Amino acid sequence: MNVLAIGCHPDDIEINCAGTLAKCVKRGDNVTVCHVCNGNMGHVVIQPDELREIRINEAKKAGSLAGIKVVTCDIGDLVVYHQNREHRDKVVDIIREAQPDFIITHAPNDYMPDHVAVSNLVFDAAFAASCPHYETGVSMPSMVTPIFYMDNLGGNEFLPTEYVDITDEIDLKLEMLECHESQLKWMREHDNIDFADMVKTISKYRGYQCGAQYAEAFAQCMVYPKPTTRRMLP
Repeated sequence: MNVLAIGCHPDDIEINCAGTLAKCVKRGDNVTVCHVCNGNMGHVVIQPDELREIRINEAKKAGSLAGIKVVTCDIGDLVVYHQNREHRDKVVDIIREAQPDFIITHAPNDYMPDHVAVSNLVFDAAFAASCPHYETGVSMPSMVTPIFYMDNLGGNEFLPTEYVDITDEIDLKLEMLECHESQLKWMREHDNIDFADMVKTISKYRGYQCGAQYAEAFAQCMVYPKPTTRRMLP
């Protein structure tokens, strides 16, 4: 299968679904990760232009650990809007290039406006990408694609409908997360927050819910005609 995970910032995928994506690679899937925003506002000291380069490279390094292709729409933080056609068409092109069997993205009730904008962008773009006469930079339409929403940060206000056991992938997931040094190092040194520990704790918490040591949680988008009888997640 072709799997496409579309996150907002360069570390969002590692936080919420990297274990699942690593498991997809292991079963032979082609996995692409797209970051809609470039993360250029994610630091207090490092300036946006410099941080943009750092975070794009951190994301590529993380993806390489699991055999995942990493791309970016390269939109600045806090300026992404789901009603912006240019932004939507960037996501349409990503979907058409990847030709995914399913998409993973943010839940519509996530905590950050950029995350919510990306969730709405993906929902809109997935429909547009399937329309043969909707013209963007990539002409080949995609199929009507099932969408799975990944966990919210901290698990807040998120009701899972599916789980993926990532017990065998938890160490790789955390190694991928640690590639985002510009974020984790700053939070440890200046905010006294061990973000990797939080991510591991949430994975263990989701594991308790489904009888696994560690798990990632998802909720399927149940809008017609996206649901499928097939088990898509690994």
